[in-house]
Amino acid sequence: MTVDFSPLIAWPYFAALTLAAAVLAALGVWRGVRGAWLRAAALAAFCLAIANPVLFQEEREPLSTIVAVVVDRSQSQENGDRRAQTDQALEGLKERLARFPQIEARIVEAADGEETEAPSTKLFGALATALADVPPARVGGAIFITDGQIHDVPDVNQKLGFEAPVHALISGEPDEFDRRIEIVSAPRFGIVGEQQKMTFRVVDDGAAPGGSAEVTIRLNGNEIATEQAEPGTDVPFSFTVPRGGNNILEFAVGPVAGEVTETNNRAVHVLDGIRENLRVLLVSGEPHAGERAWRNLLKSDAAVDLVHFTILRPPEKQDGTPINELSLIAFPTRELFVDKIGEFDLIIFDRYQHRGVLPILYYDNIAQYVENGGALLIAAGPEHAGDDSIAATPLAAVLPATPTGVMNEKAFFPRLSEEGKMHPVTRGLEGAADEPPAWGRWFRTVDVDRPLGQTVMEAADGKPLLVLNRVGKGRVAMLLSDQGWLWARGFEGGGPHVSLYRRTAHWLMQEPALEEEALTARAIGRTLEITRQTIEGDPGQATLTYPSGRTQEVTLTQRDPGLYKAEVETDEIGLFEVSNDELTTLVHVGNVDAPEFKAAISTKEKIQPWAEKTKGLVRRLADAEGPVDLPPVLPVRGAVRVADDQRLSLRMTDETVLKGIDSLSLFAGLFGLAALLFLISATWYREGR
Repeated sequence: MTVDFSPLIAWPYFAALTLAAAVLAALGVWRGVRGAWLRAAALAAFCLAIANPVLFQEEREPLSTIVAVVVDRSQSQENGDRRAQTDQALEGLKERLARFPQIEARIVEAADGEETEAPSTKLFGALATALADVPPARVGGAIFITDGQIHDVPDVNQKLGFEAPVHALISGEPDEFDRRIEIVSAPRFGIVGEQQKMTFRVVDDGAAPGGSAEVTIRLNGNEIATEQAEPGTDVPFSFTVPRGGNNILEFAVGPVAGEVTETNNRAVHVLDGIRENLRVLLVSGEPHAGERAWRNLLKSDAAVDLVHFTILRPPEKQDGTPINELSLIAFPTRELFVDKIGEFDLIIFDRYQHRGVLPILYYDNIAQYVENGGALLIAAGPEHAGDDSIAATPLAAVLPATPTGVMNEKAFFPRLSEEGKMHPVTRGLEGAADEPPAWGRWFRTVDVDRPLGQTVMEAADGKPLLVLNRVGKGRVAMLLSDQGWLWARGFEGGGPHVSLYRRTAHWLMQEPALEEEALTARAIGRTLEITRQTIEGDPGQATLTYPSGRTQEVTLTQRDPGLYKAEVETDEIGLFEVSNDELTTLVHVGNVDAPEFKAAISTKEKIQPWAEKTKGLVRRLADAEGPVDLPPVLPVRGAVRVADDQRLSLRMTDETVLKGIDSLSLFAGLFGLAALLFLISATWYREGR
């Protein structure tokens, strides 16, 4: 309640009037005039009436105390009974806070970080957001329901923006332990065929049993090593990069009975294999129009080291010229096909025929080179159907097709076979979708028996034109025509010879993107994109295994011939496994170094300093065997100065909101008039006596 003045005249005039009244009253008292004090009182009352005193009374309503309840909904809360404990604690806390009408609870559920961030538990950020519009004086406290693995805990010397207790109710069990594996250092790129070094570490959190751990290492799905690791010790590991493109290394440590989760028992690293320089050996049997097409294509690629030989002077060609007068380079057969054959990534025989240049034993060397992982391309012409065909040598053991001895002399448009429409080497070749194909004709092919492998392109009457086959660890391709140069020269509009030749060469060198049976997956934010390449028809459903261990059947939809895809929105982060038929692949959603994938045991240690500073309470929701035990709520007037180890102390606010103001003018109306009349009458009465 307050009194304010609202004079009926301006303040300067009121001041002059008051001064004059004071002088008159003082003069009367000084002279001893009868009734001087009554006159002074009447003048004072008159001035007070002119001053118009007003009595104000505010109508206020107490404001509620805001208590933030931050609930941890990160993925680590899925371990054990933590989610159930959290849900029970939240319901119990809502009920207890509801008993106090002056407390307003703000429930904030904080999940993992945004898609573009490393997944982590950011509860203090969620707290700041929840209280952004609340004056600090109204905040009664903050209560975290969490497993204690909070990744944005500020330094204890910083300010939270309010002066109230910070409490934490910890889910999980005491004395938890967990074993996990992490990659300490690893290269992002590696040269194919060269050794790379990396380091991994097995970590035991909590009261783990100790002892060495067995780590199984897989490369591209194939087990390559088993290592013994002491927890907490960095273990070096070396491996050879087997192929270009993505290479997936998986490190898996055996589970320990009773550990919190097996989700972090695996770690993956993706390394991009780079071919330093592709070494290609091109052997041309004799000069011909198509020889330049192969040479130009290979020479135009800066990543290709080309060794090219053309047989210009076979042994049967004897013209009497002395050897020392020949300007031709002798064909280094032993050096190429015995000593250094393993150094080549690809060998191409372009219209080559057996004319005694290579000893018969060397063809067997080439066959073994293919079976051990090498790549061989046969670009055949009329000589392949003749008596000197290399199909009549030990090389026949790896060739997918045997010539019948007949040449098919008939103009035709090269077409994709049904397998070719699905095979990544030929699928989507420019112009293939038209009928006839939008490219030039060829005019002859080598007739062969029923080939092995896949016939991806056909000639006239459905005869094989391009055949691909796997032999042992290696691969062989046969192009049964020497007329690809017509496309290179632009005959009848030409054709996609560059794409065709390059894809064939890369398939031969086992480029992962060109595998005819492949399963891949990639993460785009929280969306998994699964791709299945096959030439065997509908692959059926894929099985998706989440980091938590639950599985989901995913329907693959055909997007292109031989290409099936699916997209899955995920609500978990971590390492996913996709399987279909006998193929499996791994994909990681979220940053592989994200804090959420590291320590998984529940803990009090991270939040304890803030609880001690603000006189809060940190308490486990359950002991090893008991149910959820929720502490009572204790409202406290004024600052919380003493920590209570049994109750959740909350500072109650004294803030109010103004609802209205009542005003009363003290000398207005009958009351003021009566007072004046009374004083004037008293003065007159006194003077009359």
